[in-house]
Amino acid sequence: MVEANSTGSGASAPAAGDESFAALFEESLKKEDLKEGDIVHGRVIQVAKGYVVIDIGYKSEGQVPIEEFIGADGKVEVKEGDQIEVFLESRENDSGLCVLSKEKADRLKVWDEISAACERDELIEGTVAQRVKGGLSVTIRGGVKAFLPGSQVDLRPVRNLDAFIGRAYKFKVIKFNKKRGNIVLSRRVLLERERAELKGQTLEKLKEGQLVEGIVKNLTEYGAFIDLGGIDGLLHITDMSWGRVSHPSELFQVGDHVRVKILKFNTETERVSLGLKQISEDPWSHAQEIFTPGTVVKGKVVSLKDYGAFIELAEGIEGLVHISEMSWTRRIKHPSKMVAVGDTVEAVVLDIDAKNNRISLGMKQLEPNPYEALTSKYPSGAVVRGRVRNIADFGVFVEIEEGIDGLVHISDISWTQRVKHPSEMYQKGDEVEAVVLNIDTTEGDKPKISLGVKQLIGDPWDRIPFDYPVGKLTTVKVQKVLDFGAFVELEKGIEGLIHVSEISDERVEDPREVLKPGQEVKAEIITIDNVERKIGLSIKAAHRAEELADAQGYTAGTSGATLGDVMRGKLKGIPRQPQEEEE
Repeated sequence: MVEANSTGSGASAPAAGDESFAALFEESLKKEDLKEGDIVHGRVIQVAKGYVVIDIGYKSEGQVPIEEFIGADGKVEVKEGDQIEVFLESRENDSGLCVLSKEKADRLKVWDEISAACERDELIEGTVAQRVKGGLSVTIRGGVKAFLPGSQVDLRPVRNLDAFIGRAYKFKVIKFNKKRGNIVLSRRVLLERERAELKGQTLEKLKEGQLVEGIVKNLTEYGAFIDLGGIDGLLHITDMSWGRVSHPSELFQVGDHVRVKILKFNTETERVSLGLKQISEDPWSHAQEIFTPGTVVKGKVVSLKDYGAFIELAEGIEGLVHISEMSWTRRIKHPSKMVAVGDTVEAVVLDIDAKNNRISLGMKQLEPNPYEALTSKYPSGAVVRGRVRNIADFGVFVEIEEGIDGLVHISDISWTQRVKHPSEMYQKGDEVEAVVLNIDTTEGDKPKISLGVKQLIGDPWDRIPFDYPVGKLTTVKVQKVLDFGAFVELEKGIEGLIHVSEISDERVEDPREVLKPGQEVKAEIITIDNVERKIGLSIKAAHRAEELADAQGYTAGTSGATLGDVMRGKLKGIPRQPQEEEE
């Protein structure tokens, strides 16, 4: 009979040599130290319909809902005897059982793994799940959600984040907070690292003149950026094609693989200039032989400017039809009145400068030149009729045929009238008859036609010296009074000047105080200049002549008034008294 040893402490110690009992005793003491919130090991002792019973070595078992063991295929993934880890939420509930959770244990294990990976600076794989405010949501280990900011998605800002949804990538954890459940990822860091490695390799290989493969990374209005492998090169829009390119998107899309030529490479700034058209031959190298002056060509209108239209004659070769070369007679304000972008037109090569890549074309040269027959059609002296199309300071443009104008210079409007501006005589649309004076064909294709209106009648100055000889007395009408005298009309269109000194024998300070427009006065012709077409008149000379006649009448028996009295009376506006005959 074995006696039990009393310790005096109220607890019986295991018998000496009973190792199994001691081990169980120590294990039970450890289990008593289990803390809520810990992950503990357990053994599945029963898989029931709605729960799984797990023995964690505590005084009571625990239950876990069966749903936490159902896999993606809908089947239960646990059986009796399995050793598993569970999360101890509570050591005892109202039923005396431990409250356990496998999901929470798995989640905590994942967070521990992620934390360890961060400490080791390891990469984490994940799948982009959805777009969220400011970036993307990524599912990583164990279904844990992490945040990928938009600025960390790629090397350049991404406009369409939806394109990344559903794709799996490797990420670097740049922020980790287990307590708050916050994980921030970055893909850009990895790309920068990879790009730096590729860049070093690429820089060692790059040489000017080398043909390289690249991927279109970005498009701008002025060109395309090509990724050559860790370093970008610029393919300028002018180096894309020998032909016209309005925007790089006409030739490329982001992601396209292209073969380009390195035009320039600066090792210090690491700037690379690329060319695509340089891979093929310059079409202008043989243009001089193909597009000789006088050749009729056909092409497509590719651009319109205020000054003309550009015609594509071949790939990379364009010619300009200047607005002045589109029609012989039509006044074209803009080339869109004749052609539109996309039209196929014919033209004649006028000139070619292959060195500067320029070809001058003409469309009107395909039609007969209507100006060549003008000289025979309108000989000098021919009378023509047309409408006033435009009025300038120097004359009037008269359209004698559609698109054919003649100029009536201001000096050819009237023989006698002083015309300050043609608008005094004509308005747009007025019908005018004129004489052809000259057709000048020496300058350019479009001749200058000179017309005259005054030539329709004879020059009155051929008769004026005879009709108005010096010494003739005539009644004239005052037209305009100025400081130096008055202009008077002798007859329609014929004017003369009465100088201030010729108004009166007495000094006249201001002619406007003596003469008024519209007033009729008697004057004597004192000068006539047939070359300058000027007539000088004198009121005081006319008065003297009349006074002389009066004086002669007085000596023959007129009243006793003296010649001086009569002249003073005239200056003051006193009418002359009629002579009385002596009985």
